Amino acid sequence: MMPARMVVGQKNKHENEASSRASWNTPRSDSRTRMSYGTRMALSFALTSLMTVLILVCVISVVWGGVFSEYTRANVAELAQLTSKKLASIYETNGEWSLSDLASLAESTMVSDDIGLQVMDVDGTVLYDDTWPAAPVAAELKRLQEEEEAALAREQAEARGDADDDADGKKTQADAATASRDAAEDWITETHSLTSSAPTDADGAVTEPVVTADGTVVGSVRLWVMGSDVLLTKADAAFRDRTFNAVAIAAVVAVAISLLIGLLVSRMLVKPIGRITSTAKQIRDGDLSARTNLRGEDEIDQLGETFDEMATSLEKDLKHERRLTSDVAHELRTPLMAMLATVEAMQDGVYPTDAEHLETVASETRRLARLVQQMLDLSRMENRTAPLNLEPVDIVSLVRNIVNAQEQLFIARDLRLRFSDETEGRSATIEVDPDMITQAVINLMSNAMRYTPEGGWVVVTVLLDRKGVLISVADTGIGIAKEDLSRIFGRFWRADSSRAREAGGLGVGLAVTKQIIERHHGFISVESELGKGTTFTIHLPREHAPEQPVKA
Repeated sequence: MMPARMVVGQKNKHENEASSRASWNTPRSDSRTRMSYGTRMALSFALTSLMTVLILVCVISVVWGGVFSEYTRANVAELAQLTSKKLASIYETNGEWSLSDLASLAESTMVSDDIGLQVMDVDGTVLYDDTWPAAPVAAELKRLQEEEEAALAREQAEARGDADDDADGKKTQADAATASRDAAEDWITETHSLTSSAPTDADGAVTEPVVTADGTVVGSVRLWVMGSDVLLTKADAAFRDRTFNAVAIAAVVAVAISLLIGLLVSRMLVKPIGRITSTAKQIRDGDLSARTNLRGEDEIDQLGETFDEMATSLEKDLKHERRLTSDVAHELRTPLMAMLATVEAMQDGVYPTDAEHLETVASETRRLARLVQQMLDLSRMENRTAPLNLEPVDIVSLVRNIVNAQEQLFIARDLRLRFSDETEGRSATIEVDPDMITQAVINLMSNAMRYTPEGGWVVVTVLLDRKGVLISVADTGIGIAKEDLSRIFGRFWRADSSRAREAGGLGVGLAVTKQIIERHHGFISVESELGKGTTFTIHLPREHAPEQPVKA
């Protein structure tokens, strides 16, 4: 069987005394009018998502909008380059640009319907402009003018005599062409103006020089987008609008999903918190057996486990308080009843009033006085009202003297007591209250003496470790059950399974010892095995921190 072990009093800390002012409220109603934690968390998720979407929209509007404008301008610039190359090819082929060629180029698939075209010669004269409402008519006028000039050239080239027969017909054809051209010119003049309204700023249009294969600049071409100052075509505008619409839809979906996730996550978080709250209310209402039964690795589950441990400890403390009341009544009742029975027997003449029976009364009176004194000592220790008189003390000499003083008591019970110094000559002097340490060691030795059978050993040892001085009291007694180790320092604690015989102990010695060692900022460790014995070890630190007053 493995020995049981327990450590009490380690890392014990005292808080500063609080203010004397106190207050108390009756339990408030469970009704809540404010927004619940789950709703606040869900709204927090939604607001976070909304802020993210707003930031995204700002980024798209500022950054992506500028990039998109550069992209559309690059597209128009590329189209201007292609148009310039086409115009250069026409110029190299014909030696000039005819209005019909320019009108055909403007109506071709190369230039979009919403992109304006303007062609200028090397002198800057506008030859073609999409802002002219009658540009196709002007092209037709030019074509008729060319036919008229060709007809006149043929008429002059032919002999006058040979052309007499045909003169009337050709003249009629030339007259018709001239009439058509005059009609066109009159319609343009009366109805429309040839003033260009094409943008001239660099942001609103793209201008590209027309350069032939030999590097000669023969003119320039200017492209712009109809009805737009940023070169944004209808297709580009539609794409931009679809993008912003998609972002808006995504924003709505993101907020909705965030709200849903917030509700789910908050419900997952609130559910265990609700269990803890419900359990706390049950405990408040008196049900000390209520538990959350939360188990897990996350912080909330650990909170639930800690809460259950606290509830278990509280339940044990309240049960211990009830048991303490019963134990105190029992401990006081036993000597009082013995005294009362003896006195009544002497009064009734059953017992003679002699020294023997008077000693029985005196013995019970002394036991009652010791019990009251130890309870008073324990109360003073717990309340820090007993003075702590610290002074440098050689623990080896102190413990050796205690062992020598108690040796005859052990011999009278047929027990062997031995002192062992394992300090190896090193200093074991520390600041302690010698009276309190003496009381603690005697309590441990008395406990060992009560529960060690005749012929057994009790060894008291002083040794050193890195942090302080250790005082060990080991016996070969009956031992302590593992499940009882955590309760042996309680007041009036009894465990019949761990006792070989009734030894007359008062049951508060270990509680007083624990308080004494804790006042010295030390702790006590216990190792025990049933049937083989128990070892109590007092750990006293070398450096003694100032004692803090107990919290009222």
